Amino acid sequence: MALIIDVEDPSAAEVRALLQRHLAFAREVTPPGHVHALGTEAWSDPDLTLFGARRDGLLLGVGAIRQLDGSHAELKSMHTRPEARGQGVGRAILGHLLRVAGARGYQRVSLETGAMDAFAPARALYLKAGFTPCAPFGQYTVNPHSVCMTLALDTARRV
Repeated sequence: MALIIDVEDPSAAEVRALLQRHLAFAREVTPPGHVHALGTEAWSDPDLTLFGARRDGLLLGVGAIRQLDGSHAELKSMHTRPEARGQGVGRAILGHLLRVAGARGYQRVSLETGAMDAFAPARALYLKAGFTPCAPFGQYTVNPHSVCMTLALDTARRV
């Protein structure tokens, strides 16, 4: 069956469980003080929209987009269930988020991800989509644990 991507309620039990799994993963592989995954309290931010990818009703992955300003958005909380990795779920969510960003009129989309080996597949996905390394933005800082990337939407590659 096809993958269906739609807005999700972060307080729904299944969604909350996957977001907590994402946060636990980030805490497991990232030094304290450098985890930028969103905690429960962050999901009330009206500038943040969470999407989920489902197949046969089963939540396989999530990804969010946050408005930084009228022309710039940030990708957050990209996570695919371990048993669904390698099936194109992350690529589909990323493509969806980039289409949403374009439809909302953003000119640029940026993200922060880990520099550790555990985040290598994510970095490869973002590079394939056309993201390039950039200076830290927003609250992020220069440090050996983070990689910031950005994409001008007019240069986005089909993901």
